[in-house]
Amino acid sequence: MPRRFHDAEELLPPATFIKRLLAIIYDGLICIAVLLVATWIYTMLAGWIIGWDRYEQMAESGALGGDPLLTFVLFLVLYVFFAYFWTRTGQTLAMQVWRIRIENLDGSPVTWTQALWRYASAAAVFFLTLLASYYLGGITLIITVPAMLALFWPINGLSVTDRLSDSVVVQVPKPEKN
Repeated sequence: MPRRFHDAEELLPPATFIKRLLAIIYDGLICIAVLLVATWIYTMLAGWIIGWDRYEQMAESGALGGDPLLTFVLFLVLYVFFAYFWTRTGQTLAMQVWRIRIENLDGSPVTWTQALWRYASAAAVFFLTLLASYYLGGITLIITVPAMLALFWPINGLSVTDRLSDSVVVQVPKPEKN
């Protein structure tokens, strides 16, 4: 029998948009730190493998400006970061602070595949926003910011990422004090 956060019959209320947004902002700050560490590790490994003198020449000539391997590694690191927390406890650090959790409708934790669907759908909208703003300029914010908000805006308790991953973000009740 799979572990559950609560009984399958118990229904927790869906998380509000404000709590989701605050958790996203908080997680965004944590992600910056995670990406800085991952980039540092990648740079140390790449410099060691290629050779420090050659790596320094590549950096100075601008050859490292658009490293697709680094981009893939950072994308993968963030997926592993989120999926690890979502599949174990259903909560990242920010979600613990704001008392919200990702789970299946029966109260069980999401799978790695469900976490991938959540992550990929959010990443796709974020990527398209960045791409549009690069090619079309700042005017695209009029279109893309509402699109990003719509991605996480819960309609009938479920956002687009919830529907794609077949999971739900719920509000965790306050622990009872003795």
